[in-house]
Amino acid sequence: MNQNKCTCIRIDCFHDGPCENQGVIRGAACSECRFYDPAEDRNKSWLRGDWMQTSTGGRFYPSDPRPGDIDGRDIAHSLSLICRYAGHISRFYSVAEHCILMSHAVAPENALHALLHDATEAFISDVPKPVKNVLPGYVALEERIWYAIAVKFGVDLIVPEEVHQADKRILVNEIDVLMPGHENWPNLAGLEPLPVKVRAWSPARAELEYTTRLKELTDGQ
Repeated sequence: MNQNKCTCIRIDCFHDGPCENQGVIRGAACSECRFYDPAEDRNKSWLRGDWMQTSTGGRFYPSDPRPGDIDGRDIAHSLSLICRYAGHISRFYSVAEHCILMSHAVAPENALHALLHDATEAFISDVPKPVKNVLPGYVALEERIWYAIAVKFGVDLIVPEEVHQADKRILVNEIDVLMPGHENWPNLAGLEPLPVKVRAWSPARAELEYTTRLKELTDGQ
């Protein structure tokens, strides 16, 4: 086998020696490389690494996420049960509600991006930014999962600037309601709150609202 002329474009190259295309995106494979066959998922799942069980009974492979593995029901269920701010707030407030409120506060063309902007957390949880910044590999994993989610729901990989700004502004709403007696956060100076109301829904209500909103914005996809 000529290992220097491999044309495999899988994430995982099975050559024992150097391969100029190792680490490039997943796709078709050359005749010299073994490659994963989606039709044999259960028999060859070892090629995709460890998997986690989702709420709908599916398998999700964090190190090899694919659009076909993404189910909006899993996202809605998981985000409805994840508390923002690592639980350091006065009462339960879900990532799902946070995303729903943002989706109503941005322009209609950016609403789906806003609803999905934290969807990766359904698979790798909501990690506070100071912790995320010191976790090697977390951001790369998050980006890989976001790619699969974006392809699944047909949104651009680049999150609109309006969504980024809304994600900052909603902190003002959330902190005022959920963190009585909080310190002044320097990064929030001068920011106006979003025109939304934090209600701290129950997980059941948040899941229903997220599911409904996702169907509205994707025509039931």
